[in-house]
Amino acid sequence: MNRSTRALIDRAERAWDRQEWARAADRYERLLAAEPDHALAGQWAFDAALAHKFLRDWRKAFAVGRQAAALVPPPGTGDPAHWNLGIAATVLGDWETARASWRAYGIDIAPGTGEIDQDFGITCVRLDTPEGREVVWARRICPTRAVVLNVPLSPARRFGDIVLHDGVPEGERVMGGDTYPVFDELLLWRASDMPTWTAEVTAPAEADFDALETSFTERDFALEASAGIRMLCGCCAEGRIEQERTSGHGVGVGVRIAAPEAEARSLLNAWADLGDTRSWTDLVPV
Repeated sequence: MNRSTRALIDRAERAWDRQEWARAADRYERLLAAEPDHALAGQWAFDAALAHKFLRDWRKAFAVGRQAAALVPPPGTGDPAHWNLGIAATVLGDWETARASWRAYGIDIAPGTGEIDQDFGITCVRLDTPEGREVVWARRICPTRAVVLNVPLSPARRFGDIVLHDGVPEGERVMGGDTYPVFDELLLWRASDMPTWTAEVTAPAEADFDALETSFTERDFALEASAGIRMLCGCCAEGRIEQERTSGHGVGVGVRIAAPEAEARSLLNAWADLGDTRSWTDLVPV
């Protein structure tokens, strides 16, 4: 290794350690251009692509990511270069490359063209909103996208949003004995147009509240008790958290609703009509 290459590596590594992502990416790309056959070329390409991902420069992450993926071990070995390329390809809507990247990583992707929409199970995603970070339950439809199943607190997020998330879990949630990873949101991939409301309900028994909740979920809407929301510090939120389903029965219980207004009112009225002590009030938009 000549002196100029060694000096450029040192500068790239110092920039990386200081999280100066643009400078680090530039220096790693200069190394790639100068010595494309170097034994470290694959690592340089990976680091440059990762820096562009941190910068949310998806076109550069894609371009350099393709170089990185071409320099790693054979497909199916779980190399993260394929994962990062899959993320960038998904952001750019290059579904052919996304499919190839996930398969190269070792994930079973169904044949097809266009947007990937498979059932990859339930997970949690830590949303990044103007009001702060918020963990929600979501259904993964590809290795890097998930549909939000909760009614988020932030007005900037909605039930049904499709968010793109990172690949390394940052925390866990335990529910009913099962453990679910928590992934950090990278961006809002497709916004939902489902309105969010708050209301108060009187549900004397747990069965009353369960019936109300079910009436919404059966229509692909959502209703959940505000009492189920837990506020955690950043350190705790990234750890392993035990969760239990919270019933909202009682008098004057606050709920959050995701449904069009007419349907929300209709479902609330139908539920209240089936029990003399059931009632609701104050449907307010968020």
